[in-house]
Amino acid sequence: MNPMTILDKARTLESRIARTLSRAAEDVVGSSAREPLEIAHAIVDVVERQIQPGSRGTRLFPFNRMSVSVLAPSRDARAHFEALFAAEPSLRDRILNRLRSAGCAVSDVELDVVFAGRAARNWDHPQFHVAFDRVAVVAAAPTVESRAVRVEVAVLRGTAERRTYAFAIPRIDFGRGVEVRDDRHRLLRTNHIVFVEGSAGVNQTVSRCHAHIAFDPSSGDHRLHDDRSAHGTGIVRGGRTVPVPPGTRGVRLRSGDEIVLGEARLRVRLEEPREEA
Repeated sequence: MNPMTILDKARTLESRIARTLSRAAEDVVGSSAREPLEIAHAIVDVVERQIQPGSRGTRLFPFNRMSVSVLAPSRDARAHFEALFAAEPSLRDRILNRLRSAGCAVSDVELDVVFAGRAARNWDHPQFHVAFDRVAVVAAAPTVESRAVRVEVAVLRGTAERRTYAFAIPRIDFGRGVEVRDDRHRLLRTNHIVFVEGSAGVNQTVSRCHAHIAFDPSSGDHRLHDDRSAHGTGIVRGGRTVPVPPGTRGVRLRSGDEIVLGEARLRVRLEEPREEA
């Protein structure tokens, strides 16, 4: 038999198997199966629900090990999840960002991701399962990221969900609307600083994916990046405006800078964390 004929038959069989597995996945999770990014957000929500109150108003995350099992009945499905979980921000980064935003001091959390062809009976969700554990670890020296400054943002012009925000996370997204979805209604991004939809004037000059602040652990700086917005991004400092071109390393922020998003304006304050006595 011709080797090419054998190869073609093998490819056809592989394609049939993949389709069968995809149909089986739909039978298991239903026609409302969520996109990989939506599942990533759902995993982060499950982790956040494990936060417990601590003493003197603090909040604690009691675990330092997590194992996430994800339903991936085909090679394509697994490839999609692997690419998303490894991309910036990674799944671990998303989890740490949420925990830190909630007030938890975490740095040594380890995450293990495994993929399964079928959901196990003990899974709490049809498409994934998160198992938590805590083990003793040797204390490590503090990293640059653990010394990241607190970022406070005040809205000066435009209508946002809040007038002031405070974060201690590596990335802060600015945009119009909470969730940004594509034409197939797939979740692309969730904004941290949200300019409300339906407000005419200033808010219409803020793109849905307008800009973001990113912490650079190598230098300890926060940099403002433009996410290819329609009306541009800039920084007002010392009476002059510094433009932030898209597709660059961004511009380093200083405490007291004003951020310009289209016609909207915000003031940023960078606060050094207090050193423990």
